[in-house]
Amino acid sequence: MEQPYNNQKKQRFKFKIADLFISVLILVLGTGIGFLFQNWNINESNIITVYILGVLMIAIYTSERIYSLVSSLISVLLFNFFFTEPYFSLKAFDNNYPITFIIMFIAAFLTSSLTVQIKEQARTAEETAYRTKILFDTNRLLSNETSREGIISVTCHQLKKLLNKDIIFYENDQQIEADTNCNQESQCLYLPIRIGEEVFGVVGIVLRGTMLEEFEKSITLSILGECALAMKNDRAQKEREEAALLAKNEQLRANLLRSISHDLRTPLTSISGNAGILLSNDESIEKERRKQIYSDIYEDSLWLINLVENLLSVTRFENGTIKLRLNSELLDEIMGEALQHIDRKSSEHTIHMIASEELIIVKVEARLIMQVVINLVDNAIKYTPVNSNIYVETRREGNEAVVIIADDGDGIPEESKGQIFDMFYTANTKVVDSRRSMGLGLALCKAIVTAHGGSILVRDHKPKGAEFEFRLPIEEVATYE
Repeated sequence: MEQPYNNQKKQRFKFKIADLFISVLILVLGTGIGFLFQNWNINESNIITVYILGVLMIAIYTSERIYSLVSSLISVLLFNFFFTEPYFSLKAFDNNYPITFIIMFIAAFLTSSLTVQIKEQARTAEETAYRTKILFDTNRLLSNETSREGIISVTCHQLKKLLNKDIIFYENDQQIEADTNCNQESQCLYLPIRIGEEVFGVVGIVLRGTMLEEFEKSITLSILGECALAMKNDRAQKEREEAALLAKNEQLRANLLRSISHDLRTPLTSISGNAGILLSNDESIEKERRKQIYSDIYEDSLWLINLVENLLSVTRFENGTIKLRLNSELLDEIMGEALQHIDRKSSEHTIHMIASEELIIVKVEARLIMQVVINLVDNAIKYTPVNSNIYVETRREGNEAVVIIADDGDGIPEESKGQIFDMFYTANTKVVDSRRSMGLGLALCKAIVTAHGGSILVRDHKPKGAEFEFRLPIEEVATYE
């Protein structure tokens, strides 16, 4: 894991035993090498070079500049003491030695100074690269966040990593303004998270008497700018989602009103018209004709009742307000009861019941599963010609109960299969009795099956027709012998 740099400027000299040990060791080694050169009759200029090299190494391996500067002076004194006549004395007989000492000191001093500057530049470059990487990482991390809390967390973590200081975040519930000026005595630096005049929050940086470098402050402001932009985008995304939800609800209401106004007109007109005929011409209408009118009124009334029940049920499922009352039920009993309540026009079709050879027990609300079967079978009756075959099959596959309702009608267009379970969607398939559907039945079927932990789908029936299949979890029953 990356460790944050301590970016505070050094205020005073800090003595370290390790640095002192390194300095003494290098000077001792340099003196030892000088004795070797002297014994081998190597020129004194090479000994001077050894000492200059030693000062260079001290500048590299110590943390404070003072060690290399002091070593520059000590190396001159060591050379004078050990390697100039008279030996082991700070006096020098040769008139050229003072100039040599001055040149040696200047060379050692310049070498140590340049080395320290190079180290400082390298450290500064490394810190700059580190801070720039933090800025790039912040941009990447913020782009992956999808919540205000996540954006705040990433921002505070990255600022702490950059500055190695405690960070405080203030929510901007009342458009808080903060003074960005700070002096040496300040405990915290307060910086607003803002875009233009819009403030999203305020960050407090605990300074404890220190100051931020200009580059640190520049990177900090860039991170806060990225944070403000991420918060603005997050808010805009939420507003778009709310607008989309509102538009969807408005579209739902519009579809509902359009469907109700259009689809209820036909049965209501039929009921009122037939009732008017009976009221004005009851005595003159033949018995068979009168019976047919009664039958039409009854069928239209049942259609309206079924429509309203479907509408109420699917609304409760969509709102999540319905609570299932689950009981262990035999699937075949549910199927048998449902087939007794299907459309009266079922006599015009042949219904084939193919029951499973084994008992299948499911934990369901039987009334709702019956409604699924009734809707699917009634759908097959409405959308297939007279004398068509309808197949109702139950079987077990693993831990699931499978119910298949198929017909040999004209089938469902391929482009409609992906939307057929959507509310208010009706495929461009002609209804046999010329009565349009509001498209609630299949949406309700899907809602009921899904609420029971099952699934439903539609596919082509071979050789022709449509086939609906829904699955429900099977309840395992323990048996004892």
